[in-house]
Amino acid sequence: MKTLYFYCASGISGDMTVGALLDLGADKEALLRGLGSLGVDGYELEIGRVNKNGIEACAFDVVLDHARHKHHDHNHHHDHDHHDHGHDHHDDHDHEHEHGHSHEHRSIGDIRRIILGSGLTPRAKQDALRIFEVLASAEGKIHGMPADEVCFHEVGAVDSIVDICGAAILVDSLNVDRIVCSTLSEGQGKVKCQHGWIPVPVPATLEIVKAHQIPLRMTGLEGELVTPTGAAIVAALAEGFALPEEFTVLGVGYGAGKRDYPHTANVLRAMLVSEAGNLQTAGQVCELSCNLDDISGEDLAFACEELMRAGALDIWVAPVAMKKGRCGHLLGLLCEPEQEAEFSRLILRYTSTIGVRSILKKRMIMDRKLTTVNTRYGPVSVKESSLDGIFKVKVEFESAKAIALEKNLPVNLVLNAIYSELSRVYPNWATEYLNPPEAP
Repeated sequence: MKTLYFYCASGISGDMTVGALLDLGADKEALLRGLGSLGVDGYELEIGRVNKNGIEACAFDVVLDHARHKHHDHNHHHDHDHHDHGHDHHDDHDHEHEHGHSHEHRSIGDIRRIILGSGLTPRAKQDALRIFEVLASAEGKIHGMPADEVCFHEVGAVDSIVDICGAAILVDSLNVDRIVCSTLSEGQGKVKCQHGWIPVPVPATLEIVKAHQIPLRMTGLEGELVTPTGAAIVAALAEGFALPEEFTVLGVGYGAGKRDYPHTANVLRAMLVSEAGNLQTAGQVCELSCNLDDISGEDLAFACEELMRAGALDIWVAPVAMKKGRCGHLLGLLCEPEQEAEFSRLILRYTSTIGVRSILKKRMIMDRKLTTVNTRYGPVSVKESSLDGIFKVKVEFESAKAIALEKNLPVNLVLNAIYSELSRVYPNWATEYLNPPEAP
């Protein structure tokens, strides 16, 4: 299993994420092609090398046509307020931003259309949309409005689109099985926006870490280390907040922030690791379960979403008849054996149960990897599974769903068309799987 791990000892922002992924070896040409397909202009990219406290890192910067420094999501000032706000911000150099020109606005719906109409892969589209939805939800909560009514300033929108879509494109190019993240380290003090001084963490960042239960560690460093865009990337993409106990390091990359500290390197570290060392002990899995007869369907659905977001291997709910003639639900969850205590606690937290059962079970698993297949609809994410001559191919549903939304087609029609094309890409699998030999 190939895992991408973000180590955020000095915070995380959109530009730091893109820089770290580029330094890790993600596909720069895919980044440029993908960003070019968005149809968004008014900016240039600056990609270079800088030294941060003895660590060489990749510096990624979006330079807007009317200003020679980045307005949004630097690691030393607050992101734009995304709902119809100006863009006065504090930064280390006390630059004053221009205000003589007028700004257009882009709603979250406009941004969805830009992403869905682009040449990004289905997985990159899905990830970029999820990150924007996290941001819009947080901003809507802060400003007291539905997420769909949140608007982005033209300046902030360009910067956000480039950073967020750039991160999604590069993550997709790495073809990882999962993403995990460290605890986020945040600074202290306050930063300035158009409406005055606001405390760190800024409201949007705080709302995101609260809504998605992201662990946060406050440091003694002055200033904003975790931007809303950085927090949204973690909320949308990270499946957990701990590395496996054993792993092999495949690659390391560093993305530069914009501040300099005397004793801390202002960088985001991205690691590509293989958990193959754990596969020998992955013959066991922990199964947790509990009976529920006093939880609403909405609360149960929310609990399942949060448990999956935390990194559960699988979750299921089955109807059961319980004592006293009550109709209830059996909640089941699979996790790694070392995660037993963590997920038991999460089940107690998110459901009405006061007890969780646990059992270790043996299992046999196939080797799995994600790949991309070109179809008539464009690139599609496909999972290949193999073991001792057994080979399976499965289209990732979210990938097909993104195409269905873009083309305004039923998702089953898209899936059927894609599977019919897979016989060209996997002729042996198609012969054996779609037309199995008759039993003797």
